[in-house]
Amino acid sequence: MSKTGIIYATMTKHSQKIAEAVGKALQVKAQNVKENPVLDQTDLLFIVGGIYGGESMPEMLEFVKGLSAEKVKSAALITSSVSNKKGQDSLRSILEEKGIKVIDEYRCFGNFIVVKLGHPNKSEVSGAVDFAKKLEAEARRI
Repeated sequence: MSKTGIIYATMTKHSQKIAEAVGKALQVKAQNVKENPVLDQTDLLFIVGGIYGGESMPEMLEFVKGLSAEKVKSAALITSSVSNKKGQDSLRSILEEKGIKVIDEYRCFGNFIVVKLGHPNKSEVSGAVDFAKKLEAEARRI
């Protein structure tokens, strides 16, 4: 049986909202990296975070630097940002350098101050949940 985990980092609570929705759908507790979660052996780790000033949150980058391919087999990224064009490239690089395969990335809008107010919206959160369900189902078949 496949083991799934969910971690998130957030400044605006958008990533928390998405991570908790995904967690509810997958029946997995979403964990905030600021609380130093301890991960068990994980086949698929969902990493939920936003882009702030063109980059993933420093707390998320630091947490991911501590992961190992022995503990985490693969990861999927769920990213919210004002532009929706920039993914978590630094995070992806760290994971790949560690030998953790990044399967895919779901991107949606987030908002900052008055830019893109109302995002992520219900449709975008639902899209993240559908993305996670699909990847978890695929991981279970492997």
